Amino acid sequence: MTVVFERPPSTTITSSVIEIAHAPRAAANSADDEIVRLVQADAKPHEIRVVTSDNALTNRVRSLGASVFSAVSFRDLIDPRGQ
Repeated sequence: MTVVFERPPSTTITSSVIEIAHAPRAAANSADDEIVRLVQADAKPHEIRVVTSDNALTNRVRSLGASVFSAVSFRDLIDPRGQ
């Protein structure tokens, strides 16, 4: 699993199960652009699932072969909030 930020986190985040990535330059939609770049660079984009509720990013990554899982559904999956 990879989490992509607009800019590097202010404090170091380390994990053995999550890769932390960030856009080369912080700007509007720069994390989206980095996600698209990562999907484009992958040899098997059909095996990638992007978690987002952003329609524009959804369309971009789906056109590259990735699938999309809504952010709300993902949150409910990892933190059911009493459901």
